[in-house]
Amino acid sequence: MTYDSHLATARAALLRARESIQAELRAYPTPVSGCDAQYNHLIGQRGSISAALLALEAPRFVATPRTPEPAAGVESR
Repeated sequence: MTYDSHLATARAALLRARESIQAELRAYPTPVSGCDAQYNHLIGQRGSISAALLALEAPRFVATPRTPEPAAGVESR
């Protein structure tokens, strides 16, 4: 498998997990109190999955001697 296919597999798994949690939240009995630990746990998991999906899409900066920080720009020679 290639790197891109691994990313696609991870993305698909995270999307399925998010949908599963969304279904649980939709089916959760009402009313929900502010201290409902299970509901809050599901909300937290949903946030973690969303953060992981964003991390898969975020560009990564890799420092080099010519570009030691993201704002340094690109040097050409």
